[in-house]
Amino acid sequence: MRRENIYEAMENDIMRADITERDRNKMLKNIMRLKENKVNIMVTGATGCGKSSTINALFETEVAKVGAGVDPETMAIEKYELDNLVLWDTPGLGDGREADNRHAKNIIKKLAETDGNGEVLIDLVLVILDGSTRDLGTSYELINSVIIPNLGEDKKSRILVAINQADMAMKGRYWDYKKNVPEKQLEDFLEDKAASIKRRILEATGVSIEPIYYSAGYKEEGDVQGRPYNLSKLLYYIVKSTPTEKRAVYANNVNRDNNMWKDSDELMDYGRETRKTILDSVIEGASKGAEIGGEIGGIFGSAGETIGKVAGTVIGGTWSLIKSVFRF
Repeated sequence: MRRENIYEAMENDIMRADITERDRNKMLKNIMRLKENKVNIMVTGATGCGKSSTINALFETEVAKVGAGVDPETMAIEKYELDNLVLWDTPGLGDGREADNRHAKNIIKKLAETDGNGEVLIDLVLVILDGSTRDLGTSYELINSVIIPNLGEDKKSRILVAINQADMAMKGRYWDYKKNVPEKQLEDFLEDKAASIKRRILEATGVSIEPIYYSAGYKEEGDVQGRPYNLSKLLYYIVKSTPTEKRAVYANNVNRDNNMWKDSDELMDYGRETRKTILDSVIEGASKGAEIGGEIGGIFGSAGETIGKVAGTVIGGTWSLIKSVFRF
């Protein structure tokens, strides 16, 4: 059964709203522009860090169109297209100096690409580290010498560092497999690891990054999907690191299996914050140039749990769709 996507929900809400024809046409044109937005994410890391398992856990990759870099020099970079979400999966580094140099050049070339509007193609680089190993030399080389120097002026906003396989960080010890959370000893170890990574990157590049630790849930290629940990936190930071006008894209492409999002730390309600972040971006993008003032919340519902009203008509299909997708 075909699912309604977020742009259809937005259009339906606008068509039902009690607003002037001028504002309706303006907002519908805005949605046409929003539909054209693409989010391009580069996923990179050392060999064995779990890039593919992370992509499969986060997104509905079974519907992706798979290809390769459009340029022969970047053919080793796999391209996954999920509607307006494009994932660039780079080869893992750490298989030899010659191969690493070749892969590094391809990554730099991809980071330098621009889209049809002359803007940088890659919106965000997700660098995945292997939490099960202490040897992160290849990862530091990738981050400090390849990625950050080629991100332009907005370096901090275009890179996210995530430590995968948090459950194996101390060789599987101190992980509560029943609750699927780290015990205190492991949590402290992971916090120290993240702080150490942050410090080393800052010292080498001057860029301050807050690493996130998580587990994608896969152990080996082809194994049964395990229970991910902190995946909702990782998604929240991915959404927050995406340009505001492009965040609606995720509502059409995230993994709809609610089991993937259940287990995380309790520092924040990541599902609620992700929903609010996306709704805020939807409202901002759709309402540009319209003169409806405070009634905009009524057209798209409310960032709370109630649906707003416009001229007595209850409207909130867009908010309902967002809540149904990001219900973790």
